Amino acid sequence: MSQERAVSVLISGRGSNLKSLHENRRGYRITTVLSNRADAAGLEYARSQGIPTVVVNREDHSSLLACKAAVLEATLSSKPDLVALAGFMMVLQPDFIEAFSGRLINIHPSLLPEFPGLDTHARAVAAGVSRHGCSVHFVDSGVDTGPLIAQAALDLRPEDTASSAATRVLALEHALYPWALSSLASGEISLQGRSVRYSDSARREAEANRYTIFP
Repeated sequence: MSQERAVSVLISGRGSNLKSLHENRRGYRITTVLSNRADAAGLEYARSQGIPTVVVNREDHSSLLACKAAVLEATLSSKPDLVALAGFMMVLQPDFIEAFSGRLINIHPSLLPEFPGLDTHARAVAAGVSRHGCSVHFVDSGVDTGPLIAQAALDLRPEDTASSAATRVLALEHALYPWALSSLASGEISLQGRSVRYSDSARREAEANRYTIFP
């Protein structure tokens, strides 16, 4: 059996995607959970599972730049093979992105390139789109512009609100993100330049799960 890959997960809130990543892990193990908020509920979940946690508070640093440097230092110290952002509400600086280039991924609650940034569900409902969902992508220096790995989608209903859309899409996230991370950890998915490569096995699994991939 191949060795499990070490993953650091960065969070700012409740940690529902962290929980899904941990419970559905395959080919990786979460070795550190880092948060920029001491009150993030996801920290309690991590501790309950025996996962080491790190908190980097903005108020403990002289500037936002210094805080971001501390986030980078703490993540480097955890020596991860992969870094997964799971609701981490801090814009990462270029040296962080460079340090983990090709190993840094994010889950975003829209079908990118539609609705990058915040308030995605309200914007999708207001726009009257028929399809909505979530995307896993590599992180680059833009706002949700990194190479797409996979997407999961659903049909928006006429009665959907931002809240109901968020609930329904979150269920998709909880399935898609562990699959994408497991596939990366096992080498079934990889990044070459800005092109995402998929093994035949990853293609079959994506098709079976009705995920959209981007070969």
